[in-house]
Amino acid sequence: MTNNPNWQPSASLEALQRRAQLLAEIRRFFEHRGVLEVNTPILSAAAPTAPYLQSFHTTFELAGQSQTRYLHTSPEFAMKRLLAAGSGAIYQLSPVFRNGELGRQHSPEFFMLEWYRPAFSLTELMTEVDILMQQVAATAPAVVYSYAELFEQFLQLDVHQVETDMLKHTALQRIPALTADWQTDRDGWLEILMSEVIEPQLSQLNRPVLVTEFPPSQAQLAKIAINAAGQSVAMRFELYAGGMELANGYDELCDAAELRQRFEWDNQTRQQQGKPQMPIDENLLAAMQSGLPACCGVALGIDRLMMLSLAKDNINQVRSIAFTES
Repeated sequence: MTNNPNWQPSASLEALQRRAQLLAEIRRFFEHRGVLEVNTPILSAAAPTAPYLQSFHTTFELAGQSQTRYLHTSPEFAMKRLLAAGSGAIYQLSPVFRNGELGRQHSPEFFMLEWYRPAFSLTELMTEVDILMQQVAATAPAVVYSYAELFEQFLQLDVHQVETDMLKHTALQRIPALTADWQTDRDGWLEILMSEVIEPQLSQLNRPVLVTEFPPSQAQLAKIAINAAGQSVAMRFELYAGGMELANGYDELCDAAELRQRFEWDNQTRQQQGKPQMPIDENLLAAMQSGLPACCGVALGIDRLMMLSLAKDNINQVRSIAFTES
């Protein structure tokens, strides 16, 4: 008889009960606000082109023909097709999949809450995220900082003017684990400084932090606008709490031509990095051309929210069965 302890659940019964309660509270929150719950396919013929994302893929076989299908990294593309068809405000609770991610706060499969609000401003969506956090996780009201304010406060850097060489110099000074031959681009250095230097200090505020006005190079699927200081910024926010990034929200780009161009640029970058190019979602672009309503959307990690709620330091402690490499 084989003695294999790996069959045991990774989460306690208490954590599983709290998880069920949390999901019920989220559904009540959106029901009260008149937001419709939807479910979209997990498999797709297209996949995100973002160079930092790796998608899982599988093969669909029918009548001797094979087609590649991708597990979604987010339900975003399909949900936007529903929005373009007139769904109104919608949300979804769904497993999502990201290859190459495994660690204390990362699992290749995790659970996501994503919702879209037609006619909402980014500020209105940030307020709703804050209210949700207070109601389902008993957090204090969030504090808001711009991306530039954080870099000025914690690193004494003007993120709109600083040269890439100075970002690299600062990262090598502040992060002992980095070696002198570490190579990345400007956004890579910004991300390293944000995640390794700034994020840990945000937890000391003992309340959620909403970070706004990211550099335009980090717009992804967000609109780009001019802020009050006359600087070009991405209409995007991120939510941090308990030393973790919990949510990422956009004032959604609605221009199909611009989005196609961003997808093509992403694929060029992927090719330069030796990564496979990804098939562009033509159905999404067609939906946008037909009339995606002005909207804001946000994705929030349920597993990390559970970690925050139960004061756990490993994602496996809040998932019923842990992902294992063996």
